[in-house]
Amino acid sequence: MLPQDLVVVIEEDHLALNALVRGDPEPKKKMFSNREDVSLANPIGPPIRGWDQIEQTLERVASQVREGEPIRFERISEYASADLAYVLEIERTRARVGGSEKMAPFSLRATTVWRQEDGAWKIAHRHADPITAPRPIESVLES
Repeated sequence: MLPQDLVVVIEEDHLALNALVRGDPEPKKKMFSNREDVSLANPIGPPIRGWDQIEQTLERVASQVREGEPIRFERISEYASADLAYVLEIERTRARVGGSEKMAPFSLRATTVWRQEDGAWKIAHRHADPITAPRPIESVLES
């Protein structure tokens, strides 16, 4: 069971994702640690480390989506200790992506690692990818 203060922060993070898929990266930026060991692996680029790279990547993501809306968050797993926690969710979202005028659904498998920093929960690591259903082993082969 997650501590209540973390439950509140995760809900704030869900709202920050709402803003991100509408093109506003600022709320999501506030969820991340500003420490140099913060890391992010998302579907539009290689894994990165450090606050400056996180900030640039969130801005790039926000510039490529608009008018988005989350459909739902499906919690798969969670765990928390006094100063470290993780949440695994499937994030189901719709947005206008790139130059498209059509609302398109997309889903991400997202693992978020939280840690206590100066009395507040911050994202220390996030990994998100579009793998939300079984795939054949051949799907991992490089072209």
